[in-house]
Amino acid sequence: MKMAPDQLYREIIGRERSFAILIDPDKVEKQEIILLLKDIPSFTTHLFVGGSTVKSGKCERVVKELKKHSSLPIILFPGDYSQVTPEADGILFLSLVSGENPEYLIGQQIKSAKAIIASKLEVISTAYVLIDGGKETAVQRVSETLPIPQLEVERIVSICLASQLAGKKIIYLEAGSGALISVHPNIIQAVKKEVNLPIIVGGGLRTEKEIEACYQAGANLVVVGTAFEEEFKQKSHENISRVNTYSNSR
Repeated sequence: MKMAPDQLYREIIGRERSFAILIDPDKVEKQEIILLLKDIPSFTTHLFVGGSTVKSGKCERVVKELKKHSSLPIILFPGDYSQVTPEADGILFLSLVSGENPEYLIGQQIKSAKAIIASKLEVISTAYVLIDGGKETAVQRVSETLPIPQLEVERIVSICLASQLAGKKIIYLEAGSGALISVHPNIIQAVKKEVNLPIIVGGGLRTEKEIEACYQAGANLVVVGTAFEEEFKQKSHENISRVNTYSNSR
C-alpha cells in the first residue's frame, strides 16, 4: 500500500506516545524474525532497522523478512549509506550534529542521496545528538566524535535550536547502544521547552520507569534496542537449553 506524503512523520507527531523497537541486522538472523516479532511489546508502533556496522545486504534481507510477518511501519536508522534499502517505509535522514566529523554531518548523506530519491522512501530529516551514556559506544567509535556531557544542557539545547533553524524535522537524543546511563529527563524537558520539533529518545533504556520518565519529560517517540535484544537472546538460549535437555533425557 502506498503511503501518503509525510504519513510516518505525521503519525509520530500526532500520537501522544510512539514506541519503537530497534533491530540491528547484525544481531538477528533471518530465521529468528518470526520469534522476535512475537516478543515485541503490544504497544510497539514502529520498527527501526539499522546499526553502526552492518554487513552489506543484511539490512535489506532483514527488512524484507520483517515485512512478511509484520504490518508495523519500518523506518531505517542507518549507520552507513550502504544500509539504505527501498524495502522499508521510511528513513531517518541523520546528521550527527553533536560532532564535527563532516563525513557524518553531510558526507554519508551525499553518498545516499540518489538511492534514497530513487527508493521513494519517506525521508525524515533528523538532527542526531549523541549524549554521554557512561561508556564508549559504537556510534562514538565509528563516527570518531565525542558525545556531549549530560551536564551541558544549554549546549545541547543550542545544538537542537540550530538544527531547527537549519530545517531539521525531528530531534533524536541518543545515549548510544548499550549505554549505562540513558538521556536524563532534564535534558528532554529543556529541549522540549525551547525547540519546536518532535523528540525521539534512545540509548540505555531498560525499565518501564525510565521509558515513562522520557514520555513525561516530553519525548514523542522512545526507542529500545539493546535491552530488547538481550531479553530476546536470553529467552532463545533458555528455549534451546530446554530442547537439549529434553533430547538428552530420551
